[in-house]
Amino acid sequence: MADAETSTASPVRKNADLPVRVVSAVVMIALAVGALVAGAPWLGWFILAVTLATMVEFVLLMVKATPSVAFRLAGILGGAIYIGLAGYMLARFPLPLVVGVIGAVVFVDSFAYFFGRTLGGPKIAPSISPSKTWAGLLGGIVGATIWIAVWSYFVAPAMRGDAAAAIDVTRFGQMLGLGALTAVAAQAGDFFESWLKRKAGVKDSSKLIPGHGGVFDRTDGMIPVVLLAGVLLGAAQ
Repeated sequence: MADAETSTASPVRKNADLPVRVVSAVVMIALAVGALVAGAPWLGWFILAVTLATMVEFVLLMVKATPSVAFRLAGILGGAIYIGLAGYMLARFPLPLVVGVIGAVVFVDSFAYFFGRTLGGPKIAPSISPSKTWAGLLGGIVGATIWIAVWSYFVAPAMRGDAAAAIDVTRFGQMLGLGALTAVAAQAGDFFESWLKRKAGVKDSSKLIPGHGGVFDRTDGMIPVVLLAGVLLGAAQ
């Protein structure tokens, strides 16, 4: 997730690379949607490629973040488990759940951006990520809850070929709780990468995606949400 809830950059600088950012975003969305539509084995290969790219960028950040070989090795091992397990889980998820997880992170990011820019207010941890506000976290919770409701009642049934599920308002509290967990998990992943980049002294995990930074900059919030979904799926079975 990009640190985009609030920004101190001038309008000229912010808009200078807008065409590049838009083109890159369109290409990323097209690749992701294409992989989802194509299904196996292309979706699996796409997830593997994203997982490996994220891992490579993580390793490069770890190398820059500390001169200690022991810390580097421990960090790389932890990252391999953290990133690799998320990639494995995502590749094993049924397609409706893959769409559910991706949609949840998109809604968290979008609503966090809107609430953060509109409401402003106190920062959560300015020394780690100066742009993240409590208002943005609230927006993320709202966005995740809305998406979970839409996905549960309409998207997932449609993907399974079922009729839309009957809306049960008694489940709202459960969905709100799940939305809160999802938003917190996504922002925790964002904070973790922001902290690592500060330790490494870099702005982006790489320059692989023009206007957007690296792959890890795009997957940082996705990883813990996938892990959360895997835990909940396992508990439900």
